[in-house]
Order: sequence, then structure tokens, then C-alpha cells
Amino acid sequence: MEIVKEHRWFAPLLSVLLVCILGIGLYAEVQQTQKNHKNTPMQSLSWSGNSSSPTYGDRMGTHNGSNRTSPIFVAAHGQSSWKEFMPTPLPASQMKQAEQARNNVATGKKKPEVQHSKSAILTPPTTIYFTKTKMLTQDDKALSTWSYPVSAKELLLLQKIVMAEAEGEPYEGKVAVANVVLNRLRSAPFPDTIQAVIYQKAQFSPVANGRLRRVQPNQDSIRAVTAALNGHKAVPDNTCFFLSLTLAQDLTVHHSRTKVKTIGHHTFYK
Repeated sequence: MEIVKEHRWFAPLLSVLLVCILGIGLYAEVQQTQKNHKNTPMQSLSWSGNSSSPTYGDRMGTHNGSNRTSPIFVAAHGQSSWKEFMPTPLPASQMKQAEQARNNVATGKKKPEVQHSKSAILTPPTTIYFTKTKMLTQDDKALSTWSYPVSAKELLLLQKIVMAEAEGEPYEGKVAVANVVLNRLRSAPFPDTIQAVIYQKAQFSPVANGRLRRVQPNQDSIRAVTAALNGHKAVPDNTCFFLSLTLAQDLTVHHSRTKVKTIGHHTFYK
């Protein structure tokens, strides 16, 4: 009885030692298992020769509830490495374009638009070319039957009549007014110079009311005249008249001529 009392601490100590030994053994086993998984080589993408063709679930990367992209599943079943499932990166140029497109959407910025034709021609020609029925572009001057030299004075006069007649009109309406003056220059019933066409009696109201002397051409009028001199046509070559139906006091042209088109507040006739 005395011996038992003296060694009663021995049983708890023995229990603690047994627990420590079991814990150390379990830890060593877990470490060995993890080491085995880590050292297992990844295998390339290939289906087992003994298995049937992959089902839709196989192509989606799952089989019997397992994730085929998991490294553990890959190591155990010999499927592709995770790199096989990564998307191929875009080239740098496409990445930049995609980033710009995302920025444009985020900021509400639109794609750059093609410049209007009014800025495509910057230099007025010093000579213009005609056939009997139409005005030619500079590229087609070899086909002309006659030419007309445009002086600096007449260039300014043409810009001023366009400004005076069509200041509040759209750009194409300004080009059309210049077309009418040049169509008259070509046509036999009208005078043979730009100045004489513009100052012909009772033809252009800004001449009669003095507005032609007062105006200074704006950039739109200058560009419109330059475009017309280079052969841009907002109305056909046989168009020699125009008027504003809301402002004109004399509607003889409207009743006696054939309407070609309306641009802004002006109606054009042949």
C-alpha cells in the first residue's frame, strides 16, 4: 500500500509519454504524405488509352464531382498541368487597343470620326477647268475644253457672296451657292467672269442691299469656296438658281424652273 502511494504519479506520466509518441508518429506520416504529393511530376495533356472518349463533363473539367484542374487530381489521374488551361495572353498591340476601348466605354468617349470633306481641301486653285456641260476637278483638267484663271480679287469676291447669301446655312449649302456662281460662269446665257456673274443686275440680293460690301467671309465660307473651286459639287452642273421660299419676294424662279434639291433654307433650281 505504501509502494502504491509513493509511485502514484507514474501512471499519468506514462499516459503523457504515450500521447507524445503517437503525436510524433502521426506528424511524421503527414509530412511524408505531403512530400510525396509535392514530388509527384505533372503529366502532359493526354487521355488514357483505356478510357472512352471524354464526355461533355470531361471537356468542362469535371468528372464524378472532381475538379480536373486540381493539382492533386492531375497527379493522381495523369491529366494536363494547370498551365494547359490558362488563356493565351494577347499581343501588346491588342492589349493596348482593348485597354483603350475599355477606357472609351468608361468615359463615354466615342471613336474618332472621319473628318468632314470641308477640311480635306486646303488650297484654292489659281485656274479652274470646264467642258461645255460641267466643271472639272484639277485631276481631270486634261479633259477640259476651256479654263478660267481665278484672281485673288475674284476669289475674295466669291467667298464674300457665299458668306452674304449663306452665312446661316449648313456647309453643303455654302458649297451649293458657290456651285451656282461657277455654273453660271460656264453657262452661255450668263456673263463670262466671276465678278460679272455676281454683279449681274437683279440676281443676288446682297449686291442690291449692300450686304456684300460689309461682310467678311468666315472659315466655313472660305472652305466651301475652296472645295467648289476644286470640283466638289453639292448640286449638279445645270443648277443655276436658288432662293429662300420664306424670304424671297419674287417667286418667278420657283414657278418657272425645275427644283433640284433643298439644302437648309435654300431651294435650288435648274
